[in-house]
Amino acid sequence: MFSRRKAATDKQISGDAAEARALEHLRQHGLTLVERNYRVARGPHSRGGEIDLILRERDGTLVFVEVRERADASHGGAAASIGAAKRASLVLAARHYLLRFTAPPGCRFDIVAIDGGDLQWLRGAFDAA
Repeated sequence: MFSRRKAATDKQISGDAAEARALEHLRQHGLTLVERNYRVARGPHSRGGEIDLILRERDGTLVFVEVRERADASHGGAAASIGAAKRASLVLAARHYLLRFTAPPGCRFDIVAIDGGDLQWLRGAFDAA
């Protein structure tokens, strides 16, 4: 029997391209990819979460990155589209990821915002608190 895969949507293709562009930019600045599209399954009492990119700085800091792309900066742009619910989902996934360490390294949450082709890297965009 054949296994059928769903065809990628235009949104998925665009999102993958944005993540690839962000990853290349971060690599050019010395970060190393650890994992891409880390997902935490939904549970009966949680919504789950996904982290687009997990990278490591030269000093060992883990960097959890959300990548957002918008056609232009209207309505606040890509960075402004990351609201409280999305931040909570990222923190949940990051906490889950950090369970694999007996002594978790330092970490931070960054955003790569792409508005109309212009890329902006926001280091330490928000805290886990």
